Amino acid sequence: MARGDVVVFDEALAKLIDGDYASTDQIFVAICDNTAAPAAATVTPTLGDFTEVGAAGTYTAGGTLLGTIADMVSQTAGALKFDSAVNPNWLKDPLNDVDAHWGIIYNNTNLSDEAIAYVDLGGPVDMTAGELVLTWDALGIFSIAKV
Repeated sequence: MARGDVVVFDEALAKLIDGDYASTDQIFVAICDNTAAPAAATVTPTLGDFTEVGAAGTYTAGGTLLGTIADMVSQTAGALKFDSAVNPNWLKDPLNDVDAHWGIIYNNTNLSDEAIAYVDLGGPVDMTAGELVLTWDALGIFSIAKV
C-alpha cells in the first residue's frame, strides 16, 4: 500500500449498496496510530478497532467532519462517487501526536462509529513537525462503478 491510498472496508461496501446509511448520517475522518493496522477484510470495522491519536494541540477527539451521506454520495452514469468538499488539516503544534499512520473515515452518527474506509498517511507522520493535510483526489475519495 502506498501513501495516499484509500481502501474501502468490505463491510462498508455492502452497507453503501444496501442503503444501510441514512442521508443525514455524519461522516468524519479520525487520525490513528499504527497500534492496529486496518485491512479491507476487517469484520465489522469501527473506529474503536483502531487507536486514535491523542486529543491535544490542534487535533480534536473524533477528528474532522467531512459531511453527511447526502453531501458525500452521488451517482453519475451508474457510478457511485463518495467525496467531500472538506480537505481536513491539522496545523503543526508541539502538543500534537508524533505517530499518525492512518486516516479512518467513519460514520459518527452510528453508535458504534462504523468505519467506511481508511487512507494510508505513509506514517509515522509527526504532527508536531508540520501541518497534516488530507487532500482528496479531484475524482473523489473513492468510487464504485458497475462492470
